[in-house]
Amino acid sequence: MTTTAEIISRCQDLFDDLHFTYAREWKAAAPGRKVVGFMPFYVPRELIHAAGALPLGVLGGGDQLEVIHGDAYYQSYICRIPRSTVELGVTGRLDFVDGMLFPSICDVIRNLSGMWKVMFPKVKSRYFDVPQNYRDDVGGAFYVNELKELKEMLEEMTGRAVSDDALRASIAIYNESRRLTREVYAFRAKQPWKAPSADVYLLMRAGQTLAVEEHNRLMKEYLAAAAAEDRPKRDNSRVVVTGVFCEQPPLNLIKSIELAGCYIVDDDFMLVNRWEKSDVAVEGDPLKNLADAYLHNSNNTSAKYEPSEAKKGLYLVEAVKSTYAEGVIFACPSFCDPALLERPMLQHVLAAHNIPYIAFKYAENSGQMQPIREQAGTFADSIKLWSNQ
Repeated sequence: MTTTAEIISRCQDLFDDLHFTYAREWKAAAPGRKVVGFMPFYVPRELIHAAGALPLGVLGGGDQLEVIHGDAYYQSYICRIPRSTVELGVTGRLDFVDGMLFPSICDVIRNLSGMWKVMFPKVKSRYFDVPQNYRDDVGGAFYVNELKELKEMLEEMTGRAVSDDALRASIAIYNESRRLTREVYAFRAKQPWKAPSADVYLLMRAGQTLAVEEHNRLMKEYLAAAAAEDRPKRDNSRVVVTGVFCEQPPLNLIKSIELAGCYIVDDDFMLVNRWEKSDVAVEGDPLKNLADAYLHNSNNTSAKYEPSEAKKGLYLVEAVKSTYAEGVIFACPSFCDPALLERPMLQHVLAAHNIPYIAFKYAENSGQMQPIREQAGTFADSIKLWSNQ
């Protein structure tokens, strides 16, 4: 692949494929291979990789899937992603998945883990909890124990012991993935006209399906191709988009924001790809290293507890400053308790730092983008007119 268009075309194909053909073919390519699905927030993919399985991000059905059966399992006043995930399951689109992990996002996902065990008893399912206390002797000890239990589940499922050396090797491979992800985000923040956010999103989304080694190669190719290509630079406003850490927006929503005159220079789409801010240590006890990275070197989000009131929301201020953004767009899924409960507090912090913001809600199957495009366009114009006065 030599052009960004070719790379993104492949990523688009993966995005559109709700039958997960790549993962099915990966599993069929060698006897005994296993696939472990996970919801789009945070799980230690290194452990899955070290067990010889393929981590597969399950991000709902998007706007391509009509939810029929899934609505029978959940009440109407919750977000759409659990209902569309159930739809993927009951319609056989995930019938090749051997295990499912449901990370600590909210009560809805916690309940989905229990429902999955009842609905698909042959699939090993687990609610994967994470610490809310960041002391090494409390939250750290708890998390190491969670990792050990997950490791034992994966070993039982795959029939393959996960040695410390195998886990260190997987950590090293994912360190390269984290480094390349940071490079892609840094490249977009510096030259957003060369890396449209819809392209970057599709590239990051591909990392939820492809084997990590293949995705690393794809990111390298994209960085080289994007740097070599000329694209027109527009007088767009630079914005940070936040609140999108779980249920993903329609691709057209991302395109609409940029078509309205905004360059997205930072976001929390696909947060699992960049959860740790830097490399995870390779030397020493690998489980402790994973725990230390989560406790002390991970990104903030509304679904992660912040123990210090003085620090609440400052991560968003830092994101604005580090990317030279001019404003923040809160794009939250409808009925997303973590994002919508946190939003007023984050808005208060932004106001205290004189950072403009707007807010809207969406669902993964939102069809009408014109109101969002108009709102984003008005925001971009207001930044140009008044932000420096």
